[in-house]
Amino acid sequence: MSVSLENVRVFTQSAIRLEGAGGTIAYFDPFALADAEAAHDADYVLITHAHYDHLSPEDYARVAGEKTVVVAPESMADEVAGLGAAAVRLMAAGEKVELPGLCAEAVPAYNVEPERLGMHPRENGWLGYVVTLDGEPTRYYVSGDTDQNPDNETVSCDVALVPIGGTYTCDPHQAAAFVNALRPAAVVPTHYGSIVGTYADLDAFAAEVDPSIAVIPKLER
Repeated sequence: MSVSLENVRVFTQSAIRLEGAGGTIAYFDPFALADAEAAHDADYVLITHAHYDHLSPEDYARVAGEKTVVVAPESMADEVAGLGAAAVRLMAAGEKVELPGLCAEAVPAYNVEPERLGMHPRENGWLGYVVTLDGEPTRYYVSGDTDQNPDNETVSCDVALVPIGGTYTCDPHQAAAFVNALRPAAVVPTHYGSIVGTYADLDAFAAEVDPSIAVIPKLER
């Protein structure tokens, strides 16, 4: 597979846009989008958890259209009900759903480091997702805000999109260890360069990722 990933875009924080070969468009945690990025082109919006920089109704409205389907943790039923989506698909960890143009598998996303346990506790049922688009074989793992943990360290994926900024998620050294355990072909770092995390974290992360794994930054310095 190509590792240029022209179909992948990362906006602020962990806001991600993926486009499949057949034109299916999936956003993850849209947040702090500029007016020029209000494309209203989302077939799917996948929400990982309830924090304001991941569930942002105003940014959902910037990408959503009349037929947009929301995928979210079942623990967030009340929060996503107010988005006004055409349909909502709630998921629990371990579940898999097949929708037109999108296959999604739900992976637990939570912290294990003591200083972060109050931010993303396992019992909240928050999620990352492994998705494929338009029947293509490439598996994209969008981890959500998480540490490496026993539920996600064996995820099978071709492309991993993982947080590196520390504070509430893996720091760059922990994120590199996580990616090295996953062994994807490519990794796109997220969750740095704005609210938490710096571009120095990107450099530290890239230096510790196994050289066989392509590190592909999608945030401009």
